[in-house]
Amino acid sequence: MSFPAPRELSPRLLSRLPDRHRSPRRTAWADAHLGGREVDSALDAPCFDAAGNLHAVDTAFGRVFRVTPTQWPVVTEYEGWPAGLATGPADSLLLADRRHGLMSLDAATGAIAPLLETAGGEGFKGLGAVATGPGGQVLLSDSGRSGLQDAGGCLWRFWPDGRLDRLMGRIPGPRGIALGRGGRHAFLAVAGSAEVWRFALDENAPAGMTGLFFRAPGGIAGPAGLAVDAHDRLFVAQPGHGMIWGLDAFGVPVLAIDCRAFGRSPTGLCMAPDGVTLLVTEADSGSVLSVELPAPG
Repeated sequence: MSFPAPRELSPRLLSRLPDRHRSPRRTAWADAHLGGREVDSALDAPCFDAAGNLHAVDTAFGRVFRVTPTQWPVVTEYEGWPAGLATGPADSLLLADRRHGLMSLDAATGAIAPLLETAGGEGFKGLGAVATGPGGQVLLSDSGRSGLQDAGGCLWRFWPDGRLDRLMGRIPGPRGIALGRGGRHAFLAVAGSAEVWRFALDENAPAGMTGLFFRAPGGIAGPAGLAVDAHDRLFVAQPGHGMIWGLDAFGVPVLAIDCRAFGRSPTGLCMAPDGVTLLVTEADSGSVLSVELPAPG
């Protein structure tokens, strides 16, 4: 069964990582994930803080930037692999790190404090995405090197009182997380099987009924960042193909955003405060792109 061809959109450049922050070289992260290739950055996880400032992580060099049209000040730089950002309580950001677990980042001072370093006394495989939900719950994807060869990834839920729930296990490469409008369900990108799963959120139980919402085209990388807009459309970044897929509330592809004029690695997604602009970190070019989304119909 096939659907009508989705409407095609092209992003525009919002801002590019300045050259003064680029010094191509090998890093431990690039050795582990890119076969030792020299890189000058690995941008991901665009996120706004409570004051409306846009941030993004650089996983390869342990940096978090405040993204402006030209300056890109470094909020913090440390020995770690930051992978996910979400708006936290007060003026903080929640920072998921593949080496250090979940941390709190003061967006004003750059101070970092650990929040969750282990799960039941054991280290995480490597946290990726972080998202917040009703009641202060924090959802965390824990993928490490999981995939079809080792479907050992997990989805965790962390509560403000310190409780930690294992919502799902045996996931082949969990990546991005996004909540549906109203917070009654959520989506999880599963890179190893090139899928997006939809699951019910119940504050008093593990993940509810879970189903396959979208199967992305196969390729060298599966779905990564996710975002949901005001019309409950889900946007799915797929590195490798250089595409972002826009799906309606029923999982039908309605928009196709082609990022290949900038690179083939759209990684993270978030909605701007105006509710109609989708922001994209594109890792190949080291830039943030923007797309004005049309109304449905």
